[in-house]
Amino acid sequence: MTATGSIGLVAVFFVDVLNLFYISLLGQKELAAAVGYAGTLLFFLTSLAIGLSIAATALTSRALGRGDREGARTLAGASMVLMGGFMTLAVVFTYPFLPELLALLGASGETAELALRFTRIVLPSAVPLGLGMCLGALLRSLGDARRAMFVTLGAGAISAVLDPLLIFGLGWGLDGAAVASVVTRLCMVAIGWYALVRVHGLMAAPSRMVLTHTLRPFLAIGVPAVLTQVATPVGNAFVTAAIANYGDSAVAGWAVIVRLIPVAFVALFALSGSVGPILGQNLGAHRHDRLRATVRDSLKVVLVYVLAVWLLLALSSGWIADAFGAEGEARSLIVFFCVFVAGSFVFNGALFVANAAFNNLGYALYSTALNWGRATLGVVPFIWLGAHWFGARGVVAGYGLGVVLFGLAGALLCRRVLKRIEREATARPAG
Repeated sequence: MTATGSIGLVAVFFVDVLNLFYISLLGQKELAAAVGYAGTLLFFLTSLAIGLSIAATALTSRALGRGDREGARTLAGASMVLMGGFMTLAVVFTYPFLPELLALLGASGETAELALRFTRIVLPSAVPLGLGMCLGALLRSLGDARRAMFVTLGAGAISAVLDPLLIFGLGWGLDGAAVASVVTRLCMVAIGWYALVRVHGLMAAPSRMVLTHTLRPFLAIGVPAVLTQVATPVGNAFVTAAIANYGDSAVAGWAVIVRLIPVAFVALFALSGSVGPILGQNLGAHRHDRLRATVRDSLKVVLVYVLAVWLLLALSSGWIADAFGAEGEARSLIVFFCVFVAGSFVFNGALFVANAAFNNLGYALYSTALNWGRATLGVVPFIWLGAHWFGARGVVAGYGLGVVLFGLAGALLCRRVLKRIEREATARPAG
């Protein structure tokens, strides 16, 4: 599940990095900074889609674990309708306030105008993005990791072709990058729909009664999961605003780091997406031994993977900075992250696994509390002190150090939750 998820995600994340690389070739640092601001803002809607996808995964995988395929079909259909509705509302309420939101992030002057232009094109495509992510999540609920991979891998391949064609071939520049993102998200929906509906038949048009009955459990999981996901871009927004005090060069360096993180640590993101449906199915089947084994083995994978990636990043830090034409403050930040800060993702990975467990085992509020604690108490004091003592590099260092405590707390709390679930399940027949 994690291997195929990694391949699909790395395609999307790599294309995102490639997109920024193409923008950097245009030779205007304001363009890279504008993509950085826009990406931070758009990440909020992506987080909304991820959180709602978690709800779809949890409900559908539990039904499949119980052997209720017809119930899973109706839950899948209701999840798609609810996803489309909530993402549409998010776009409608966000669009009028884009200039003010970008200003809050620290964008100003020409950079703000470019970021606004880019965001206005890409923002409406948040709806197909949410639907595509939901389709991929439902495929993972079935255990069809290969076709779930094709949803993102196919879209990534299309984007890899469109980006240079529109940016350079047609000379659209920044607008070309935005249009390519929109087309890519539409392709995600087409690929996922074919796999889920035509191949598996796991989709039934929900009636109004089904939607009404699904809404409450969907929101019971989805709202805390969304709040959990939104915490990450809130933390990133704090960092972006702090970095903005050091100029466009520093923001451009941070923009590279933000896109480097999901490419380098793609297996952690894929792992958190894989753990959910596995836990959901085994919770529905009352296999508590497999719940424990899944979490334990996931933490082992996190440790080995992060140590290996950290070494590779440290050895190639100079090459990575050169590849993006980074100079001055931008280069300094990229190299500093690769050599020193990347190792903190051991604790990020532990937090990812714990959050996935909480969201799918009925303890979603735990993941919300941990992620918001990490995004506020684990970011703001650390980046403030880091900026005060060491400037822009101190901000990046604070971003990495803040996760250590919350990663450890997440792993320990997850262990307690698993014991509690098993204890309650054992006591229930006697009661």
